[in-house]
Amino acid sequence: MINPDLKWLKIAALFEGTSLIALVFIAVPFKYWLEMPQLVKVIGPVHGALFVGFIATLLVHFALGRINSRLTGIGAIASFIPFGTFIYKVKFLG
Repeated sequence: MINPDLKWLKIAALFEGTSLIALVFIAVPFKYWLEMPQLVKVIGPVHGALFVGFIATLLVHFALGRINSRLTGIGAIASFIPFGTFIYKVKFLG
């Protein structure tokens, strides 16, 4: 059962993590190995927006007292690591 208080944070974590993986493991190799920078031009800004959305969601949940400063910091760090937000979601958000 999803904790309704953390539902949007979990969703944001999944979207941000998926976009980072698409950028790092699909778009960037296409750019450098196949000389096709088009994917980075599309996925890059999408990932940027989802990253900002995830951080904003983290801060809103912190401000509302749904997560503490430790979980906020761990979530922020996890957003820079491929697969990090997936681990954060499972291990820390339940």
